Amino acid sequence: MSIAQKLLDIKAIKLSPSKPFIWASGAESPIYCDNRMTLSYPAVRNAICEGFVAQIKENYPQAEAIAGVATGGIAHGMLVADRLELPFVYVRDKPKGHGRENTVEGHLDKNSNVVVIEDLISTGGSSLKAVESLREYGVNVLGLLAIFTYDFQKAADAFDTAACAYHTLTGFKELITLIESNKSYSKDEIEFMKNWYQKGI
Repeated sequence: MSIAQKLLDIKAIKLSPSKPFIWASGAESPIYCDNRMTLSYPAVRNAICEGFVAQIKENYPQAEAIAGVATGGIAHGMLVADRLELPFVYVRDKPKGHGRENTVEGHLDKNSNVVVIEDLISTGGSSLKAVESLREYGVNVLGLLAIFTYDFQKAADAFDTAACAYHTLTGFKELITLIESNKSYSKDEIEFMKNWYQKGI
């Protein structure tokens, strides 16, 4: 069973063409992806971990550490680091307001090769902010892995501009193909979601 199907089964992905969700940015979307739900389902979170581990072994065999993007990438990143027996850190979206005021929590050797784990890519902005923080810390970011991407060209362009490779376990295009095949939504609803995707955000 695909990761996309698993996300649908546990309702981590919800589709509502008739009543769009409102994202934190204010944008309207017929799809909402809450990958925090995956942590409550051992079989799903294990499948995600195995998917990430396989991608790292194939694309980044030189990885020396794993970094999770706060907060969605922390738990999955920790699972991957544990499976690979690699050091783990997590990256805040901004420096902590007290103590040592860290952005990167944990320790990484300078110039070490790091793979970043994220739960979701929409525009890529928050993910690439974490990548930049790690680069400023003094490590080599090999690439970023995420569970789901909305497949927006804006995100692909942002990663290209930042010279950061990325891979995902599934995304919007695969999801649409899946729901078309299982006929769980009408042609009009599917067309609506496709048009939303084509417009971008």
